[in-house]
Amino acid sequence: MEVNKILSADILDIIFDGKNKSYGAYDLRKTYNKRITYALIGTISICLFVFLVSVLATSFKSEKKSEIIVQDVNLEDLKKEDKKNEPPPPPPPPKQEPPKVEITRFTPPKIVKDEEVKEPPPEQAKLEDTKIGTINQEGAKDEGVVAPPVESKGTGVVEAPKQDEDYDKVFTSVQIEAEFPGGLPAWKKYLERNLNNTLPSENGAPPGKYTVRVNFLVDKNGNISDIQADPSPYGTREEAIRVIKKGPAWKPAVQNGHNVSYRVSQAITFVVEE
Repeated sequence: MEVNKILSADILDIIFDGKNKSYGAYDLRKTYNKRITYALIGTISICLFVFLVSVLATSFKSEKKSEIIVQDVNLEDLKKEDKKNEPPPPPPPPKQEPPKVEITRFTPPKIVKDEEVKEPPPEQAKLEDTKIGTINQEGAKDEGVVAPPVESKGTGVVEAPKQDEDYDKVFTSVQIEAEFPGGLPAWKKYLERNLNNTLPSENGAPPGKYTVRVNFLVDKNGNISDIQADPSPYGTREEAIRVIKKGPAWKPAVQNGHNVSYRVSQAITFVVEE
């Protein structure tokens, strides 16, 4: 290379001066910056494309989001018959006093002079039809009359005999209802974790609410049986029965301190949103 061209020449031309530039190394170094630029642009474009695809997929999935609403339903208590107006109790009978009997005061015998006698003793004939006491009292002659017994005061209310309750029957109203282990919060958490909330939308359900009413028997040991459910579309009825059947044993209901069989009613609502 001529001396006057060295200052204006490219460093790559100086290195390859007098060498075979068509071999390939020269061309690779010459286009290095351009190839790096193309690679960066391509990488950024691919990353942006992947990001946009994920955002669109997330937004599309959220358009058909299903929720589960758990509602507690209690069986209606049996209507109790109104108590009829009972007549007031009859008044207690008037207290009858025993008839007065003639009583003659008994004077203890004491030997004294005749002039010192203040109260002579009663005659023997008079004592035959009178009672002897500490006082003198006028009344009927003693004819063996016995005073009537004193009646105890009653309330006038007769209690009905208590009947033993049958604790082997199925109760619909109890003092302590059967419950899921851990109470209502644990029951809702179990349903939300185990129910397939996307099942209605997978079966083509349009947006809306789909309620399944389920009732089942909890026996004295807490075991679940006899699961029944009202008809419900898009597989929601079968899904509700499946989840309740696979669940754990419940705490049994209690009536008068005895574990009894109790029928539980539960409403489960599937919500399909747009």
